[in-house]
Amino acid sequence: MGESMSSVLVAPSLLACDLARVSEEVCDVVAGGADRLHFDVMDGVFVPNLTFGPGLCAAVRRHTVLPLDVHLMVADPTPLVEPFAAAGANLLSVHVETVTHLERTLRRVRELGIRPGVALNPATSLAVLDEVWPWIDFVLLMTVNPGFGGQSLIPSCLDKLGRLHRLASERGWPGEIAVDGGVEAGNAGELRRLGADVLVAGTAVFGQSDRRGAIAALRGESR
Repeated sequence: MGESMSSVLVAPSLLACDLARVSEEVCDVVAGGADRLHFDVMDGVFVPNLTFGPGLCAAVRRHTVLPLDVHLMVADPTPLVEPFAAAGANLLSVHVETVTHLERTLRRVRELGIRPGVALNPATSLAVLDEVWPWIDFVLLMTVNPGFGGQSLIPSCLDKLGRLHRLASERGWPGEIAVDGGVEAGNAGELRRLGADVLVAGTAVFGQSDRRGAIAALRGESR
């Protein structure tokens, strides 16, 4: 948690790429220095949008060895765990707001050889983590209300990120804190300073013609 600013990982979100050219887009950000690729999986129920499923994950897996990070923004994520494992996912997060038997689902994710994580909506209390720290490798902190790309980061989530970092440090928890929503070069430095280990970015990467430069800017690196 909260490693040096230069060590932050960047995970471009495929939600913002040109899906008609997905293999080219993937190769472009991989060449540009991406650390992992983020899949926003939406069902039109938990969030007001519909995106992609395990098929796209499997297709992308054939084009890169980078870790594939699957974020299940769905009303019932548990049945999707095994299909995404078979499709080549390396990390998988479920929303605590959607899972009745959270420990069971997280344990199954780990049994399948995938790193389990939980996602928290902006209005979801950090207190829900009290019972799940032993079963998770990362927390995905939503800094927008999920469902659409291109939103602006909710300012109050900055304080929440700082509090999450302190909680994790006090427990000696060895996992990662990822931030998703409205991440851009203009706020990346503050997110890194507050303890983000992973920056999930959609339009801030795929919306730029120079993907290498965009990724470097999120890391605070000069080219």
